[in-house]
Amino acid sequence: MKKTIIFTSCSLISIVFFIMPLSCYAQPYGKGLYSAAVKYDNETRLSISTNASLDIPITPTSGGTLATGLNAITVTSTDVMGYKLYIRSLSNTYMNNLGAQLPASTNTSPGAALATNTWGYKTPELTNYVGITATDTLIHSATTPFSSGEITNVTYGIYVNMEKPAGNYVADVVYTAVPQTN
Repeated sequence: MKKTIIFTSCSLISIVFFIMPLSCYAQPYGKGLYSAAVKYDNETRLSISTNASLDIPITPTSGGTLATGLNAITVTSTDVMGYKLYIRSLSNTYMNNLGAQLPASTNTSPGAALATNTWGYKTPELTNYVGITATDTLIHSATTPFSSGEITNVTYGIYVNMEKPAGNYVADVVYTAVPQTN
């Protein structure tokens, strides 16, 4: 008798926090840029947005199946020194399906592929997936203003075989954008 298990979907819920107030002041004298779009003593703005959730449908095989999904994070900043974009898990690093857990990859550098029954993320600069952590990890840095917004793509990968029960696996991911200070 052949047994087939189908993951109905794996979801990554992206939670967006606006870390900075809606406005802050330009860099102090000596730290700003002359002829910049935002002059000294003018207010600067920083905002971050992304799609609310990401569904990654997957049908595992006995040898393992990789499924991916793309999340686009847009940071809009008029800060003349740019911004930094971070990623972290909200409360734990595994995906949860009513108690069944899919752990984050143990990869801390992008040198290895995802192990079976793990998940991770990568940015365009990375060749393989890394596991998410509970602490902020820098994923992008900009050194100029982006008043029209700049998009950073984060690709999530899930590599599972038929050992995991079917269902909706959910993880909470936090993106944080902060202005550059030097």
